[in-house]
Amino acid sequence: MPEPGGTAKLVGEILPGVYRFTIHDDRIDFESDSYVVIEDGKALLIDPLPMADKDLKKLGPVEAICLTASCHERSAWRYRCELKVWVYAPQGGVDFEETPDRWYKAGDRLPGDLLAVHSPGPTEAHYSFYLEREGGVVFCADLLTNAGVEGLAFVAGEYQDEPARTRVHEPRRSCDRRCQRGDCPRASERRSPGREIIYPTGA
Repeated sequence: MPEPGGTAKLVGEILPGVYRFTIHDDRIDFESDSYVVIEDGKALLIDPLPMADKDLKKLGPVEAICLTASCHERSAWRYRCELKVWVYAPQGGVDFEETPDRWYKAGDRLPGDLLAVHSPGPTEAHYSFYLEREGGVVFCADLLTNAGVEGLAFVAGEYQDEPARTRVHEPRRSCDRRCQRGDCPRASERRSPGREIIYPTGA
């Protein structure tokens, strides 16, 4: 799938060293989000959207790009070429436009100190990333939404290959953590001390 048209807006630093970008994605006529994690002065791009040069530069040198699934390539290959960095992608992923530099599997530790968590349902090779920061953060893709509902709900089964597996392997069980509340980027960013925050990345 090609990159979205336009340029993603930098929403801001939603947690120390965690930045959110958002765009109205013309490919799906809905909002898509991506994140940047700063670790030891270097930036890690998660499912990157097209960003303004000035926004990307203010985040510092980019260390790597991590994809949660093959359907979230977005701007990854252009940034790989421009920034001379590796793209990490899930083992077993199919239909990539280009070949990733490194494959990862469940339990692998990725750049940015992210832990790869297998989260099948949307596709078999679908992953979330867990970051041990501020009580714990889960970056999950195509699993949860707050669009049209109060609080959080699973993404509708029609958009999942195996929706039943989504409900078994969603991030709080996979990470074996106590997720009492997760917040979508399309809602206000709020959290409870010591609880995990779930940030879906969209399509």
